[in-house]
Formats: sequence, structure tokens, C-alpha cells
Amino acid sequence: MLLLAFDTATPAVTAAIGESAPDGSFTMRASASSVDARRHGELLAPTVRDITAEAGLTLADLDAIAVGIGPGPYTGLRVGLATAHALADGLGIPCHGVATLDALALATGRTEPFVAMTDARRKEVFWARYDDHRTRVGEVAVAKPAELDTGGLPLVGDGARMYADVFGDTAAHPEPLLPDAAAMAELALDRLHRGESLPEPRPLYLRRPDAAAPAGPKKVRQWVK
Repeated sequence: MLLLAFDTATPAVTAAIGESAPDGSFTMRASASSVDARRHGELLAPTVRDITAEAGLTLADLDAIAVGIGPGPYTGLRVGLATAHALADGLGIPCHGVATLDALALATGRTEPFVAMTDARRKEVFWARYDDHRTRVGEVAVAKPAELDTGGLPLVGDGARMYADVFGDTAAHPEPLLPDAAAMAELALDRLHRGESLPEPRPLYLRRPDAAAPAGPKKVRQWVK
């Protein structure tokens, strides 16, 4: 199975094409990442085009798509999800979701419990606990760093780096900081091979977006001469 994975839920624009064999073994065909929090919409399509060419494939060769569902800032997250749905519909192939923190956790390769976190803006972090790099414990949540009880576990991710002054020694080695689509592709293909379900490709929102719908038109006082 050939699977295209990409994520735009953080400042990273990351994409990869992975392949799984009938025995479940995984091969990375091509991947690329860049970091620019303001250019998700400009960078994603060229990145997908470039890794497809690097892998010696066309989009028609793909069997499935996996996309990061966040949580993450509204605008960047929607770029990836909208692109995934458009490609899947156009190609007539399945589209699966992957929690962004799960991809970040897999890339750590850690075999002991830890906490992964990314920047949630508003001086908060998105976070989740893991027993190891493949096993999340509970749901992804959002919290202010000073109010978060990490249980003294080591921390990974850009959220840990940003608030190292709050977390202290547990944030001493926060790498990897951002998710990598190579890990996302591997995670998605492994779960599909095992017959496990993946999340729907819908945004994982943990709070309301910053933007608000405008109020109704203002009343204008009519002057009478």
C-alpha cells in the first residue's frame, strides 16, 4: 500500500510517502519538511508534488491518504485537511486522520512514559501522555503550562521547549520539536495493517477559534432636518 501523509497543524509543513508490504514492513519512499507558520497554503502543494516526483510516482499511484487532525491553530490545520479531502475525493481513495501528537510521539522512539506537547498559543500547550512512542494514555488536552501536572515525566515537543522555564529539568531534552510526516505515514500504515481504526479526517478542536462572526449591521441614526 502506498500512502501519502502530511500535517499542517504546527509551524511545520511536513509530507511523506510510505509503503507497506503484505507482511507489514514499512518503507519510506520520500519525505520533506519545512517550518514557516505563515505559509502552509503556499508550501503544502509544492511539497506533495516534489516528494511524489522524488518517489518516482504519480498521485494516481496512491492507495490512501493520512492527514494530521491536530489539535493546532485553526488556519494551518484547515489547509491540510482541505487538501487531504480534495485529493482523496479526486483520486477516489480513502482518507484517514492521525492525531498530530501521536505522530510526534512515534518519532521519539521512546520506550518509557513521557508527555508530548505542542504550542497552542494563548500561552497554552496541547499535550498528551504516552506509555511509549506508540501508546497514548487518555485524550489530548489543552492547558496552561503552570497548571499542567506532568507527573515529573520527561517532556518532548515545541511546547516543552517554549516553556522550559516552567517545566525545568523535565524539558531538558524536548526533541523532536515538531511532527514529521514520515512518522505519521509509518503509524497510519502500521495501524491499517493491523486492522485498527484511525480517526476520521476531521479537525480536533479543543477550544473555540480566535476568529468570531461579525455582529449584525450597526444602526445608523437618521438626522431630520
